[in-house]
Amino acid sequence: MDTTLLLFIGTAFTFGMLINFTGLPPMVGFLLAGFALNFFGFESTEGLITFANLGVTLLLFSIGLKLDLRTLFKAEVWGGASIHIVSSIIFYALLLFSLKQIGLSFFTTLDMPALLLVSFALSFSSTVFAVKILEEKSETNSLYGRIAIGILIMQDIFAVLFLTISVGEIPSIWAFTLLALPLIRPLLFKLLDGAGHGELLVLYGFFLALVIGAGLFESVGMKADLGALIAGMLLAGHPSAKNMAKSLFNMKELFLICFFLNIGLGGLPNLDHLMIAAVLSLLLLGKIALYFITLTKFKLRSRTSLFASFTLANYSEFGLIVASLATYKGWLTQDWLIITALAVSLSFIIAALLNKYADTVYTRFTLSLKRFQSTRLHKDDRPVRVGDAQILVMGMGRIGAGAYDALKLTYGEKVMGVDYDHQTTIKHRELGRRVITGDALDSDFWSKLQLTDNIKLILLAMPDHNGNRYAAEQLNKIKFCSFEVAALAHYKEDENELNALGVNPVYNMYVEAGSGFARHVCSELHPVLTKNPHKQEL
Repeated sequence: MDTTLLLFIGTAFTFGMLINFTGLPPMVGFLLAGFALNFFGFESTEGLITFANLGVTLLLFSIGLKLDLRTLFKAEVWGGASIHIVSSIIFYALLLFSLKQIGLSFFTTLDMPALLLVSFALSFSSTVFAVKILEEKSETNSLYGRIAIGILIMQDIFAVLFLTISVGEIPSIWAFTLLALPLIRPLLFKLLDGAGHGELLVLYGFFLALVIGAGLFESVGMKADLGALIAGMLLAGHPSAKNMAKSLFNMKELFLICFFLNIGLGGLPNLDHLMIAAVLSLLLLGKIALYFITLTKFKLRSRTSLFASFTLANYSEFGLIVASLATYKGWLTQDWLIITALAVSLSFIIAALLNKYADTVYTRFTLSLKRFQSTRLHKDDRPVRVGDAQILVMGMGRIGAGAYDALKLTYGEKVMGVDYDHQTTIKHRELGRRVITGDALDSDFWSKLQLTDNIKLILLAMPDHNGNRYAAEQLNKIKFCSFEVAALAHYKEDENELNALGVNPVYNMYVEAGSGFARHVCSELHPVLTKNPHKQEL
């Protein structure tokens, strides 16, 4: 086996594990591993670059699988992305010009077009990093997470336009045929229905991401990654789309390690490069401020705006693409490619720290941040009120809905359901149930939820143990209300974990379902059992 590959794997694991012990995302360790390998003279390989590109392609495909296209048409997404990119370019151009005027190293070589080019590259945020952060926090479906992802997709569209213009290659006339892709959606759905849940589902995901998406788009002169995103969007809304995303998750994560290693292996920096990259990293504060102010102007809460800003508080791998292209064309020197790679890497570390301590920062500066908040909030960001409800059922799947109906017979309209899927909420309302939309895995939901002293019982009926556990943790932070919490569990260890969080009683689905099944069978067969003495002995 190739010893270089073994060394890369060992170094990535070592740095990733060490960084994980500090509480930072392992991706920071993978970046540092790349720099360490670079320091000892190693360079990126063709295989590593291929796997890195594959990781990004699968990441964007996975985003598409979970993306609601309507998000892109919301004003805070397309408007926020457009306003931010223009204001960000102006912000960086003015600062870089000032650094050029004072004679700072490397800035003196930038003419006005090059200065605007660097400003444009720095205005983007990293899709890979932001989605990884959201996934690790389980907040991809939160309001601020959806807004951040929407802004990143808009930036990807801007990137496609830039690359098309700068490379000077107009997409093929056949690119217009891509508009017909939605017509094959029923066929793709049918194939997904037949793919099952095993290796064929994973292979189908690769086929869609690489062939229907990246390959098809690239063949007509469009951005391959955009093709992967759109291929995923074609399947969004199918009941099995989330299963496909879960099936691809581990492979995607593995390939993305190559992406972060590849950034670190991008070039060997000197002290001057590191100093300039550090200066650019400090300028991230301005980028964060621009995101925050822009989003609050769309009537989002200060918390939502801050968390979205922290998610986007980094420089993008697209900046490396711009710097690489500009270096190839002679618009920028090789130094700026190395500086950009360093700035991107440092920004990831800074953003990881900001996102880890986002709650702490918001709590400490709440009063100052709320000064920017609109008095009339966005309809999706208003407080969640439960009115006169006394019982909450969190998770309105089959079990939650059954529990709701049973409780309603006794307590009437004092029962309220909560479900993360708004379409499910609408269906329940049509059936006469009192249900609101809220995602228990979304920290935004808990920050907006306004419980009252009326609440006496909360049932955690979500099928995913992580959701029930996280909800229990958040409920423990609510001190001013006195209520009981009950929950579902699948395994004994889940039951013990919930008990440790103060949840009691915990209903073990498998144990209780087995007992209930036995009681039901015995009651049905009782006449038979009494007639048959041999069975009666059993």
